[in-house]
Amino acid sequence: MGIISQSGSINTAALTVPDLYVQIQTSGSTSLSGASTNVIGVVGTASWGPVNTPVVFGTSQERIAAFGPMQTSAYDLATVVSTAIVQGASSFTGVRVTDGTDVAASYAMLYDSVAGTYPVLLAAKYTGSAGNTISVELTTGSAPGTWKLVLQMPNALPESFDNLSVSEGNASFWSDLVTAVNSGQSSLRGPSALVVATAGTNSSVSPSAITNQTLMNGADGNTSVSAEQLVGSDGTSRSGMYALRGQSCSIGVLAGVTDSSTWSTQISFGLGEGVYMIAAGPSGELISDAVSRRAAAGVDSYALKVMLGDWLYWYDSENSVTRLVSPQGFVAGRLSVLSPELPSLNKQLYGIVGSQKAGLSSSGQTLTYSSAELTSLFENGIDVICNPAPGGAYWCVRGGFNVSSNPEIDGDEYTRVTNFIAETISNGMGIYIGLAISPTLFSNVEATLTGFLSDLQSQGIIGTASGSTAYSVVCSTTNNPQSRIALGYLQADVSVTYLGVNRMFIVNINGGADVTVTNS
Repeated sequence: MGIISQSGSINTAALTVPDLYVQIQTSGSTSLSGASTNVIGVVGTASWGPVNTPVVFGTSQERIAAFGPMQTSAYDLATVVSTAIVQGASSFTGVRVTDGTDVAASYAMLYDSVAGTYPVLLAAKYTGSAGNTISVELTTGSAPGTWKLVLQMPNALPESFDNLSVSEGNASFWSDLVTAVNSGQSSLRGPSALVVATAGTNSSVSPSAITNQTLMNGADGNTSVSAEQLVGSDGTSRSGMYALRGQSCSIGVLAGVTDSSTWSTQISFGLGEGVYMIAAGPSGELISDAVSRRAAAGVDSYALKVMLGDWLYWYDSENSVTRLVSPQGFVAGRLSVLSPELPSLNKQLYGIVGSQKAGLSSSGQTLTYSSAELTSLFENGIDVICNPAPGGAYWCVRGGFNVSSNPEIDGDEYTRVTNFIAETISNGMGIYIGLAISPTLFSNVEATLTGFLSDLQSQGIIGTASGSTAYSVVCSTTNNPQSRIALGYLQADVSVTYLGVNRMFIVNINGGADVTVTNS
């Protein structure tokens, strides 16, 4: 009987035993799966959830479960997410930050105010004021002689820990309750997602009914939060923006941050992670101030998009109030649902009921930006949301620019396509590390990259106006001399032509009574 093995697992040049050797081979090249371009990373404050920890979610309901209800504070994470969802965004990674004064809500069960003792302390799983809404009930259990602990929180599934027996004594009962809450009772009733239980100072207390009680004294830790906390720090313990490292976000937002001193740091992060950072000026910002701020910040990069601080009126349905909010979420949300070759320019935005420049739509004001004002903004790499748009009477991002001063790379589309291609290659080409550099490897690398770029052109993500091939890939001895191969280097040179964007549409009209038109 022959020997079956995977190709490359045995040295076929050193066989000594006569036999049949069957090697299973797979295609040498691999296909690249395109990186996500719709994931928005949002860093901000919240009333619930882990701190400085990335949490993935996609809907408003999931956001509330992860971070609590929307707040009207300056750096509120939920506000950015909600305005992005209105544009169609459906994939987020959120990071909650605090000023360090956040406290978890708690409740001492059957607290003896005279002795200051209690059998069990229930503490919210996360810090924040949302923990104050967790209700606690201890009622008769389903089985005779038992008790049931019920925990409930708005917008979360209720939790019931049933049939807690007192047959072994009070101390055993309270110990079993702590174990049930922290470890669960079965595969169907796992540990609590709302609270953590710890043994108290008096386990001899007999259980008795608890009703209409909630945890208390939870604090958000939002009062002294600044842009510094949202930027965070890098290293072994990452915080703020740096908690988004490796999370495959294509767009990043530091919620409500208007401090231009953070722009260079945001750019550095965006370049390193392939994230398009969306920033905005302070509420009510004048164009002249925006231009001065940009100049003083000294930034010039395709990794950052800066919106003028012309904040937008938006109806916050969770709090039933019309609020003035940063344009960041609207821009991030719209970009996330666009194919990467399309800029935000002239794409309709939803949910806006006015702006500081134009006023509320209900007021009937029709103030708009003049051509001179837009020129001043765009020449300085600053974008704005306004109405009307080139395509009609709707709200849109008016320029579609980043803050690069290079006209070849100053569009949203350059940032997005470049990051998309780079991230895709980074995610998929590592399979070739550790293989022998040979004509076969050259061929496989070229086939993989060419196949990916060919797919991009067929999908209209890259291309030329004439329809000619928009890419070239070279990985051979032409660009890999033996001297470098001997050192373990392999180089592939890739050139890609991006599609241009119609920004200035010129229509020449020749009209008059003396004009003769010939129809063919």
